[in-house]
Amino acid sequence: MSPALVVFLVIGTIAVASSILVVAMRNPVHSALFLLLTFLCVAILFVMKGAEFVGAVQVLVYAGGIMVLFLFVVMLINVRHLPDERVLSNFWKGGLLVGLAVFLLFFTMVRPGVFHDPVASDQALRTTYTYRHRKVHQPDGTVVRKLIRRGKVVGNSEAVGMALYTDYLVPFEVASLFLLVAMIGAIVIGKRELSAIEEENIPAYMLERSETEHEVKEAMSA
Repeated sequence: MSPALVVFLVIGTIAVASSILVVAMRNPVHSALFLLLTFLCVAILFVMKGAEFVGAVQVLVYAGGIMVLFLFVVMLINVRHLPDERVLSNFWKGGLLVGLAVFLLFFTMVRPGVFHDPVASDQALRTTYTYRHRKVHQPDGTVVRKLIRRGKVVGNSEAVGMALYTDYLVPFEVASLFLLVAMIGAIVIGKRELSAIEEENIPAYMLERSETEHEVKEAMSA
């Protein structure tokens, strides 16, 4: 067995086990930690396959941004008052069945190797192209401008960035506009409008709270 295969088996086993524990654990803090471990293992697998750009996105977006959202949700949950009788949640059996079904689907698709056309060399996936016009003299004496394409093998991240900001610039900007609209909609929906009575009671509530804090400080200092 090659070292790469050993690392793949170890990291893959940890990723599968931690993903199962995400659904099985009842404590949301433990589920969030196992989800973070799953994201990191998947990022390692991407880097092993030469997709360092996807691995970096996996760490920055999922292990970074998405986990921050999960932590905000966990912070809003009063974890201390959760009963500790059962460690596993009530949905772990259903999650396990869904995971097995997805695994069988992927296994039937990946094993025959018919999900994509074979690639002889991965250099085509890591090549960026530049286009230039050159004057070409024809046999009849005329001069025409010919488009010449030059390829250069670079890293995976640079190739994806060049393709994203040249050929797919318009879809990228449209997707960013959709995300902006979704973010504004979430802020508008989540904003709680105060009634007139609540707005009038806000200064009184702040004054009462400050007096209470002052009394507590005097009692502690005495």
